[in-house]
Amino acid sequence: MSGSDLTAEEREQGTVFEPRFDAAGLICAVVQDAATGEIVMVAWMNREALDLTLASGTAHFYSRSRASLWKKGETSGNTLAVCEVRVDCDQDALILLVEPTGPACHTGARSCFYRVLESGALRRVQD
Repeated sequence: MSGSDLTAEEREQGTVFEPRFDAAGLICAVVQDAATGEIVMVAWMNREALDLTLASGTAHFYSRSRASLWKKGETSGNTLAVCEVRVDCDQDALILLVEPTGPACHTGARSCFYRVLESGALRRVQD
């Protein structure tokens, strides 16, 4: 059965994993630290990135700005070991529960969400 053959009930309640990629061929992946529950980053995956992630157990993503596949930690060494993949009800978003080997953000912050909006301005939060 292909994804287009799934009924809404099968997609939302069934056991068939058929992620729904957007018109650009991408799906949003929220990356969460498996130990702490903290959201450490959000990135995009195409089918190839998802397949590589599932096969290797290490997070791969698709860079929209570079229009290319990338393995998290490829240059920094700060990889994300994927413990679990969760899918939302209509299978158009994912949560990756991971064990990070270092900071998730390219800035060196533990999480990409290191600032809070207060009164129209950004303030850095403590790691």
